[in-house]
Amino acid sequence: MIKKYVVVLLLSTGLLSSGTLAQSPLDELRKRAEEALGKKNGPTDERIAAGLKEALTVSTRNAVASTGRVDGFLKNAAIKILLPEKLRNVGKGMRLMGMGKQVDSLEIGMNRAAEQAAPAARQIFIDAVSKMTIADARQILSGGDTAATEYFKTTSTDQLTAAFSPIVHQAMENVGVVRQYDQLMQNPIAARVADSEGFNIDQYVVGKTMDGLFYVMGEEERKIRKDPAAQTTALLREIFGKKQNP
Repeated sequence: MIKKYVVVLLLSTGLLSSGTLAQSPLDELRKRAEEALGKKNGPTDERIAAGLKEALTVSTRNAVASTGRVDGFLKNAAIKILLPEKLRNVGKGMRLMGMGKQVDSLEIGMNRAAEQAAPAARQIFIDAVSKMTIADARQILSGGDTAATEYFKTTSTDQLTAAFSPIVHQAMENVGVVRQYDQLMQNPIAARVADSEGFNIDQYVVGKTMDGLFYVMGEEERKIRKDPAAQTTALLREIFGKKQNP
C-alpha cells in the first residue's frame, strides 16, 4: 500500500503524464519510488543480500579455520568426536581392562580425520553464497540466530558428504583409525552392537565432521548477529547493527 501511495504522490506532482506511458519511464518511476522507500525504511534488498553474503563469508571462513586445524575438533569439547553412543559402554569396559590407550587412539584418529576434511568445505560454502537469492537473504535476515547456518545445511549437505567421504576415509587409513576400529570390533559385544546397528565408521565420522562444522558456524553467526565486536565491516554494522524487518 505504501508503494501505491508513493506512485500516486508522484502522479499528482506531474512526474507522470496523464497519457499512456511507455514501459521504460514507468519502470524508472517505480524504481525511484522504491529507492525512496528503501532509504526511509532501511537497507535495500540489494544491500541486505550483500550484507548477508559478507556475513556468510566471514562465518564460514572462521568456522573452517577453527575446525580445519590440529586439535580443531579434538580440543573443542562441543564438537569432539567420541565413540558412537552404542559403543561407549564397550569403551568403558576396555578402559577398565587396561585398554584405554586403544580407545583414546581411536577417538584421536577420528578427530584428526575430521580436522583434515574440514578445509574442503570452503569452496562449497563459497559456491552456496554465490547462489543465494534476495529472497533467501530476506528470509535469513528475519530468521533465527542460526538461519544462515540452516540455509547452508539445506543447500550444501549433499556436496559436503561427497567431498568429505574420500578425505575422511584416507585420513583414517593414514592415522590408523581403521586398524584401531578393527581391533575394537574383536570385542564380541562391540561387534554385535555394530552389526545390529549397521554401523559404518566412515559414515559416522563424515556425519560428525559436518555436525561439528555447522555447530561452529552457528556460533560464528550468533556473534555476527548480536556482538558489535564481530560486525567488523561497515556493511555488517549496517545490516546487523540494528536488525531490520523484511
